[in-house]
Amino acid sequence: MAKFVNGIDVEGLKNTIGAIKEKPELASFKFRASNKWIKGTNNKATVKGYYSAGEEHDKRAVSMTFDEDEPPVLLGNDKGPNPVEWVLVGLSGCLTTSLVAYAAAKGIELRSVESELEGDLDVRGFLNLDPSVRNGYQNIRVHFKIDADASDEEVRQLVEIAQQRSPVFDIVTHQVPVQVDFERKAARSQVSSTDERRPGKAVRARMVRRRRGMHA
Repeated sequence: MAKFVNGIDVEGLKNTIGAIKEKPELASFKFRASNKWIKGTNNKATVKGYYSAGEEHDKRAVSMTFDEDEPPVLLGNDKGPNPVEWVLVGLSGCLTTSLVAYAAAKGIELRSVESELEGDLDVRGFLNLDPSVRNGYQNIRVHFKIDADASDEEVRQLVEIAQQRSPVFDIVTHQVPVQVDFERKAARSQVSSTDERRPGKAVRARMVRRRRGMHA
């Protein structure tokens, strides 16, 4: 029978680690997201397939769509968290998952893990009002509340390990190369009212022949 600690299949975790040790190419993942502008500051993100273990996975158990918007003070309608709030959401989830997984690997039972995150952002950077102000967060604070069958030192180590191994913590604390390109989406062909009234090539040709016959 599988042994679960904190909802994590410990044997499955060990098997996954063992498989990757034997075949390092299995460690390669590609995660993807798409985005579509809706209106104003509102856009919708969708998460579908991903690549792992040498193959594509194009189906998820549930449909994953996320509204992004701005609060009214930033000309939005609060239809969803704004992008920098989603950064805090991603960071909180990744730190928590990392902490829980490592606790399970160490056999430490967790009763609850909660976190509060806060980031300082000066919009003068985004609004191009002051070139000395960065566009993104200037500082982020994370505060955990943890109830566990462990000593204070063991909990402190779990929090440290979470920071050391969280992919999102690494993303927000180190520069990541980002390549951005674009393509022009073909506009739908529109015929003006003037064009609609203008005779086609075949009609114009017949009109020319008739005029020539009249003057012959």
